Amino acid sequence: MSDPACPACAGAWPDPGHRIAGLSLTVAYLHEDQFLPGWTILVLRRHATELWELTPDERAELLEEVTLVARALDEAYGAAKLNYALLGNQIPHVHWHLVPRRRDDPAPREAPWSIAHAPRRLGPAELEASLAELRLRLPH
Repeated sequence: MSDPACPACAGAWPDPGHRIAGLSLTVAYLHEDQFLPGWTILVLRRHATELWELTPDERAELLEEVTLVARALDEAYGAAKLNYALLGNQIPHVHWHLVPRRRDDPAPREAPWSIAHAPRRLGPAELEASLAELRLRLPH
């Protein structure tokens, strides 16, 4: 089930070149802005805008996949804490933002999107190295 007007369903978001791994219900992507290293988006494969639209089994599996990706991010980035966000205000499609917060975090008490910063885009070699590092820790 998909919604042709939805950027996630249409394949217009996230950037396919940032794909880390496909899991059972979700696909993990490295966020385009790596100001906070390891920021990852976990996108539900089918269209839904709210958690209550998922079956109980889907919700349980989704939480397992969120946990699996969070652990991989912790291992790869040495997180002091992980932030988990499920908002959907801008892209109305179930997706989680998983953000490792490291000890060198410039604003550890602030929400990731509230920190004023210049976007940090990875160059091709650094992007590929980051994707490869995470792929080692995730099934795909």
